[in-house]
Amino acid sequence: MTIILYGIRNCDTVKKARAWLDARGVAYAFHDYKIAGIDAATLRAWATCVGWEKLLNRAGTTFRALADADKVDLDERKAMALMVATPSLIKRPVLTGAIEAPLVGFSAAAYAAALP
Repeated sequence: MTIILYGIRNCDTVKKARAWLDARGVAYAFHDYKIAGIDAATLRAWATCVGWEKLLNRAGTTFRALADADKVDLDERKAMALMVATPSLIKRPVLTGAIEAPLVGFSAAAYAAALP
């Protein structure tokens, strides 16, 4: 199964993850949210594994810029719709493929433990 790194090309954390993978010779495909977006089924599958709360990047400028009405009474349905419509709201990067469960965010230790 192909390893896929999801994120935004110019994100510093995504750059760190890509550099880590490249330095270890790990082959992967890169999926840029800004160009390709994200489909609801993929997002739902990730949320099933890790939870929608972990996927939603509440610390980013995109979340802070949301209208207050979008932030109030935030539940899974509402958060998932927001992330599909605005993929910048998804915490980056997300690593999937030949690993047990999606890895959200970048941690060298977590990547080392998950990848053969």
